[in-house]
Amino acid sequence: MRVGITYDLADDYLTESFKEEQLAEFDSIETVIAIEETLRCLGFETEKIGNVKHLVGMLSAGKTWDMVFNIAEGMYGTGREALVPALLDAYQIPYTFSDSLVLALTLHKGMAKHVMNDCAIPTPAFTVAENVLELETVSLPFPLFIKPVAEGTGKGISAASIVNEKGELIAVGSSVLARYSQPVLIEKYLPGREFTVGIIGTGVRAEALPAMEIIFRKNSDSGTYSYHNKKNYRVTVEYRLVDSKTSEECRRIAMKTWQCLGCRDAGRVDLRLDEHGVPNVMEVNPLAGLHPRDSDLPMLCSLAGMNFQYLIERIMESALVRIGERLSAGKNHEISHTA
Repeated sequence: MRVGITYDLADDYLTESFKEEQLAEFDSIETVIAIEETLRCLGFETEKIGNVKHLVGMLSAGKTWDMVFNIAEGMYGTGREALVPALLDAYQIPYTFSDSLVLALTLHKGMAKHVMNDCAIPTPAFTVAENVLELETVSLPFPLFIKPVAEGTGKGISAASIVNEKGELIAVGSSVLARYSQPVLIEKYLPGREFTVGIIGTGVRAEALPAMEIIFRKNSDSGTYSYHNKKNYRVTVEYRLVDSKTSEECRRIAMKTWQCLGCRDAGRVDLRLDEHGVPNVMEVNPLAGLHPRDSDLPMLCSLAGMNFQYLIERIMESALVRIGERLSAGKNHEISHTA
């Protein structure tokens, strides 16, 4: 089986005057090489494709693949993660991870929270402000937490994200609006412990991995999983698997969220405890980072006794099973479940 790999490489954008934080979600060549080498070890033929523009060029030239391993984040707009899956759907090329609908929905945290509310999933009370006038009309009780509505990797999050009165809300919210050129999410601040739950699989076959607690050290950025803390996690954060009733509740809620939103193959659900100790979903990561050592999902898997090759194997297994079922139901050809 021939597998193409789509990705956004940070180095590809360094010559275009982007700031370091703008490229925070993009992958290093180390991640791409690790995925490619692992796929080859599993018996797949591989071809590196690159970002959406490279994909467009290859598709126009008549290139095709049996499957695409997609980790492309995209650069512009709230639909940026959905671009590669949408193109692959147009050409009827199967791919790993969630489809364009799910990736667009979950990137816009406000829209995702509307769906979570409909599914009775606990998530902090929130509102979305698109301008300063809307910031001035926010009526949620303090303290509140402010972040860009469609960013990842802790971008736009710092100690200043926790606000305690209207003046702070307007000042911090205005700064985020100006800096990120997108609406801001304002939600009830959750004071409790923070967890992330890795999930492998799709639908009823999905499996929730043990919950990993994110413990902030004294020199961290004031107890927020900020861009600074994620970048400097070796000195600011401790990661620990948790085996308790709280962990089981996190896993239950994470699984319900994963299935409610229609996520596929692998990813993460991030949660935090409210003042009553109830886990609330903060956001869903259906396109989680896959750096073998520095990304949360591979770190969580490692703590749970799963090496990187096993993680990639499980992702491919999930994709092949669901694609095989879909193709056999409505196509004249079928993709084998083995390489």
